[in-house]
Amino acid sequence: MRARTIFLIFGIVLVAAFAALNFDEFMRLSVLSLGVTTVQVPLGLVMLVLLFLVMVVFLAATVYMQSVNLIETRQYARELNTQRDLAYKAEASRFTELRHYFEAQAAAAVSREAATATVLSERLSQTQQALMQRLEQSDRSMATRLSELEQSIQRRLTPNN
Repeated sequence: MRARTIFLIFGIVLVAAFAALNFDEFMRLSVLSLGVTTVQVPLGLVMLVLLFLVMVVFLAATVYMQSVNLIETRQYARELNTQRDLAYKAEASRFTELRHYFEAQAAAAVSREAATATVLSERLSQTQQALMQRLEQSDRSMATRLSELEQSIQRRLTPNN
């Protein structure tokens, strides 16, 4: 229990005990003026009834405020859950879009790599062919030079007739 509730119950018990201890005085008749007329009623009883009515009004007001607060809290909680769901859906949508973007970028990178690999293999093949042609040309040139040298050496080694 809250301290406020305990304090309220303690106050009500004190007033009830005071009224019980002084019940004879509360029931003694007194002349009261109502402005237009005068009446004879027990003043203590009138004050107790007024105290009870004020307490009932305050309790009713408290219950009303608590129920309004509870209703508003539940409404805010529902709205918050709705907004949270919308945020989660938007976040999921953004993640889906991001995944599609990354997949598209990965596919583009794979296609660029494939194109680069194709171009690179073509250039490597062309370079290899050019190198083979140069080697063959160099071999022919070397063979020609060697045959010329052999002929030259043979001419020098053979005595002139």
